[in-house]
Amino acid sequence: MKILMILTNPFTHDSRVYKEAKSLVNKGYNLTILAWDKTKKNPKNEKKDGINIVRSYNSKFMDLLPYSIFQLHWWWKKGYKDALKLFEKNKFNVVHCHDLSSLPIGAKLKKKFNCKLVYDAHELWAFMVKFEVPWWYYYINLEKKLIKYVDQIITVAEPHKEWFYKMGYKKVSLVRNCKDIQKKKYYPPSNKIFTIVYIGNLKNIRFIKEAVEVCQEIKNINLKIGGYGQLEDLLINYANKAPYKNIEFMGKIPIENVINKTYASDAVLCVFDPSRPNNRVGPPNKIFEAMVCGRPVIATKGIYSGNLVEKINMGITINYNKKDFREAITLLRDNKKLREKFGKNALKAAITKFNWKNQEKQLLRVYKELNIK
Repeated sequence: MKILMILTNPFTHDSRVYKEAKSLVNKGYNLTILAWDKTKKNPKNEKKDGINIVRSYNSKFMDLLPYSIFQLHWWWKKGYKDALKLFEKNKFNVVHCHDLSSLPIGAKLKKKFNCKLVYDAHELWAFMVKFEVPWWYYYINLEKKLIKYVDQIITVAEPHKEWFYKMGYKKVSLVRNCKDIQKKKYYPPSNKIFTIVYIGNLKNIRFIKEAVEVCQEIKNINLKIGGYGQLEDLLINYANKAPYKNIEFMGKIPIENVINKTYASDAVLCVFDPSRPNNRVGPPNKIFEAMVCGRPVIATKGIYSGNLVEKINMGITINYNKKDFREAITLLRDNKKLREKFGKNALKAAITKFNWKNQEKQLLRVYKELNIK
C-alpha cells in the first residue's frame, strides 16, 4: 500500500505525524509526506527513518500575503499541484490529511483518483482559529462539506470524537498523542533544586509569561522553558534579568530530546487558558510526555486536560491565575512524597493504557478497515 500524507507544517517538530508515519513504515507501508514549508529553510526532498519527505514551498505571490491564514487558501492550489506531480510517480492508495487545513487537497485527490481518504483531526480546527479570524465559522461549514469524501476519521480525544458524531459521521477512531514507554520502573529526578519544565509552542494562552513572573520571585525553584513562538524574545529577556537566575530559556528542542528534558524535571507545566474553546477540549502532548517519564503535572482545572490529570491523580489542577499557581508549585516543591505519588500514578497510567504501542494498534486497525487489496 502506498500512502500520501499531507500536512501544513514543514515536518520538523510534529511528533504525532512522525509517530504515525514511522509506525506505518515499520509495518511495510510505502509512505510519502507532502509538507508545507513556508520558510523554505528545509530540504525540498529528504528521507528520514524510511519516510519520504517532499516539501512544498510558497510561491513568490504567497510570500507577499500578510497572514498564513490567507497563504493557506493559495497553498490549497499550490499543494494540490505538487500532490498531482507525486501521483504521477506513485499510484497512492490512500491520502492521509492531517487537520482540516490540508483536507481540501485530499478531497480533490479523492475525487480525481478515487483513492481512500483518511482525515486525521489533531484539533477542532474551527475552535483553534476562532480568535484569529473573524469568519472562523467558515471552517465549520468547510469541514461539513468535505467530510462526505472521507473514508475514515482519526482524532485525539473523546470531545473531538463527539464533535464528529454530532456532525453525523460515525467512522471515528481515537489515536491519542501518547509516547513510547521508556522505563517501566519509576525513577525520581535528581535535581538539587525543584525544577519545572515546559516544552511546546510559546503562546500567551499557555500561562508561560505568568509562570515566569511567579517563579522568578521564589527561591529554590527553577523554571526551564523550551520551544518556539511569539514569546521567545520576552523569555530571553526574563532569563537574563531574573533576580535569582532561576529562569532558563532552552530554545527550540528537537523532538528526540523532549523526553529526556522532561525526565530531568520535577514537574511539568501544562496550564492552558480555559477561555479558548480549543484549550477546553485538547489533550496536550505535555500530559503524555509527563506520563511516560513519571512526572507530576500542573494543569488547568475544569478542562479536558485537567480532568484527565485529576482522574489519574497525577498532579495538581488550578484555576488560571498566579495565586493558585504559586500555591501549587510551593506545595510540590515542599512535598517530595506527594511528587512521587503523582509521578508513580502517571507512569502506571502510561504503562497500562496511555502509551504509543496501544495507539499504534488503533492506527493499524483503521488502515486494515480501509480494505485495500
